[in-house]
Amino acid sequence: MKQTETFDRLDYTYKLLVIIALVITASLLASDIVVPILISAILAIVLLPVVKRFEKKMSATLSITLVLIGSFLFFIMVGVLIINQVKDLVSDLPQLESRFSSLVDRLSETLNTFGVSATEQNQLLKRGLSTLGSYATDLLAATTNIISLVIQVPIYIFLFLIYRNRFRVFMMSLLPDAQDITWKRDVENVIRGYISGLLLVTLIIAVLNSVGLLILGIEHAIFFGILSGVLTIIPYVGIFIGATLPVLMALLTKDSLWYPVGVIIIFSIVQFLEGNFITPRITGSKVSINALAAIFSLLIGGKILGIAGMILAIPLLGLSKIILSNTRHLKAFVILIEDVPIENISEGPQDHASNDAHQSDSTTKL
Repeated sequence: MKQTETFDRLDYTYKLLVIIALVITASLLASDIVVPILISAILAIVLLPVVKRFEKKMSATLSITLVLIGSFLFFIMVGVLIINQVKDLVSDLPQLESRFSSLVDRLSETLNTFGVSATEQNQLLKRGLSTLGSYATDLLAATTNIISLVIQVPIYIFLFLIYRNRFRVFMMSLLPDAQDITWKRDVENVIRGYISGLLLVTLIIAVLNSVGLLILGIEHAIFFGILSGVLTIIPYVGIFIGATLPVLMALLTKDSLWYPVGVIIIFSIVQFLEGNFITPRITGSKVSINALAAIFSLLIGGKILGIAGMILAIPLLGLSKIILSNTRHLKAFVILIEDVPIENISEGPQDHASNDAHQSDSTTKL
């Protein structure tokens, strides 16, 4: 019996490693296809409760269509608000351009006092423009990808919601030991909890940064605060980009260097609160993943799918934890992922097996 259990455990582990290898290979070779599908699957789970309510009064196809149209109109409203803020910023560009020129002149004089010649300054400027050009190219590519996502994601969401019962039957056949209601509820709670927690964190960061920038008197403080809040969904990189723009605005519009220093201090404090208190208590509690597993998932996701992989890493890890917890032979891997005290960890597969054997022996004796 023990040899059979060991063989089963190794067989399950081997199959899991093969599946992971295939998924990683597919993600590397077809990231432009995988990313929209993953985003659509997560959003479909978020929209599912609303679709179910509509389905009580109308057909599934009409319900899904109305929900998608409503979601699209909501994002259009948000986009209009953002565009209005950007228009105000664009109207100030001529004035900012002249201030930028004077800032460059002052910087050039400062470098001359430190012994940096004009030739070296030109080389530094060329390197900076080259780097800026590469960033602009990446931004253009990202814009193209966003347009592609806007087209693909609604179609995938519609199909996921229409064929959701097929996916449920597939998962039940894939996880024969799992209870239908339990794992479905766990998946929905993880995805919705993570998305709602992420939105709440974004709102808190946007409010804190906006208030801080308003106190300093930075122009377009609300726009930069909202932008920094939205960019927090991109781990590590987002906070840097969100802080760079208001620092540059402070350099261009203020006469004292204490203003950009103040912006850096405010963003540093908010980042400290976000990383140590806000996100762990709001998002971390929803997904229940320990810090080590979260860091590994972010690094692996970023390596495979870039920024999109870093954004999707945590919810996908949460889903993986649910699948592993409902698979008897792989349940031990959950110990390495979940964020619970070691003394509260439930018994492993071997304990379950021994308990089942004990119960069967007792039944036989009766």
